Amino acid sequence: MRRVVQPDSTIRTKNVDQRGIGWTGLRLFSGGRDRWVSLGSDFTKAVRRAQEIRSGASSVLGGRVTVGQAAQRWLEVFVQTRRNQKGQKLTEGLVRQYLEPYMGHYQVDRVTSEAFRTYRLWLERTTTLSPTGVWHLLADCRCTFNWAEEAGLVAKSPFPRRVMPKLQERLPDRLTDEEAETLRGLPEPYGFVCWLALDTGLQWGELTRAQASEVEREFLLVHQTKSRKVRRVPLTGELLSEVRGHVGRLVPFASSSPGSFARSVQRLSAIARFHAHQMRHTFACQWLERGGSLAALQQILGHASIETTQTYARLSDEVVMREALRIDRASGTET
Repeated sequence: MRRVVQPDSTIRTKNVDQRGIGWTGLRLFSGGRDRWVSLGSDFTKAVRRAQEIRSGASSVLGGRVTVGQAAQRWLEVFVQTRRNQKGQKLTEGLVRQYLEPYMGHYQVDRVTSEAFRTYRLWLERTTTLSPTGVWHLLADCRCTFNWAEEAGLVAKSPFPRRVMPKLQERLPDRLTDEEAETLRGLPEPYGFVCWLALDTGLQWGELTRAQASEVEREFLLVHQTKSRKVRRVPLTGELLSEVRGHVGRLVPFASSSPGSFARSVQRLSAIARFHAHQMRHTFACQWLERGGSLAALQQILGHASIETTQTYARLSDEVVMREALRIDRASGTET
């Protein structure tokens, strides 16, 4: 008997004996070594058996897999490898509070598209969730069933198109130009931290990790980003000189939360609505308003998609009014 093993353990992997009679098999990797599982000669039954093995249904979940069991496995396998600790905890809480009570008892391979539409209506009518909250819950539900398809729990995800609620456009939560200047003028070290954030667009975690030694020519190297890629953020003018005058960490608030920092800034600046992420939004908006390119902004912010960066392409009312006055003056001169 000879064994033909594909690099990936798919149902197409076959054993063929000397008589030419073939049957299907599956190669599994567990406990640090390969294990071969025979699936028999009936291909239809072999597919079903392979799906059960890959999903862990036969040995772990015991028979039919419910949505609740699939969601638990999704939390353990997918969420823990794709989201940070805070995101993992939040996602698990939402699954327990909403998905499991509504459809946790359903058999995962028998969920229909209609179930997701009624799930959306249930969320909208019986909870106090905002439309954005409903959207995020449905997005997680879609992700769960996409994973279930990859894991072999369902032949195809039943999540339908056009079930996601349409959300009202939200403009970037930015500071006005006057508010930004107020923050730059705060006493140290708050003034420098705000200056650095407003002129680089760094996120709070990136700010608190930034080191003076990470300045290379006119760029600040940003490590430990969401994309796992090193970003090069330009530093110009007086800010570059100021950064080069520092030693060690640039921001002395490594142990502080962004909320704690924001409360101190609110007290010093009298800007009651301030929060740390506003400085990133403000940097992005001002970059485009001053003629910077969208492609360069995407690279500085570290966005994987240009569509994310385009949310900052809306001009502020101040810029629109300045442009309107300029055109009005120009037309008055002509007449």
